[in-house]
Amino acid sequence: MRKTPPTAPVTEAQFSIGDVVRHRIFEFRGVIFDVDPVFSNSEEWYQSIPEAVRPAKDQPFYHLFAENSESSYRAYVSQQNLLCDGKSGQIDHPEVEKFFGSWSGSRYEIRREMRH
Repeated sequence: MRKTPPTAPVTEAQFSIGDVVRHRIFEFRGVIFDVDPVFSNSEEWYQSIPEAVRPAKDQPFYHLFAENSESSYRAYVSQQNLLCDGKSGQIDHPEVEKFFGSWSGSRYEIRREMRH
């Protein structure tokens, strides 16, 4: 009888599209607009992260419309580096209105036409 090799533990996404989050280490927050079940960016991008704070690849990664005190941008962040931050209010990012509709007081509702 053949043994089945062990599989990597499956990590469920803790956050959903529309959730407002903040980074554990860096001073920015954002709203999630897409989720990858595991790392799905380039190796070059991954290696550019300082080793001391480089996250594991086998966890969900989130695409954010992000902002800090200086600018708005898109960010790609591992689950381990995010905290829920919906109670801190809305995100002032120029793409939020295109993708999301109403604000519930803690999260955004995705526009119907943006759903898959």
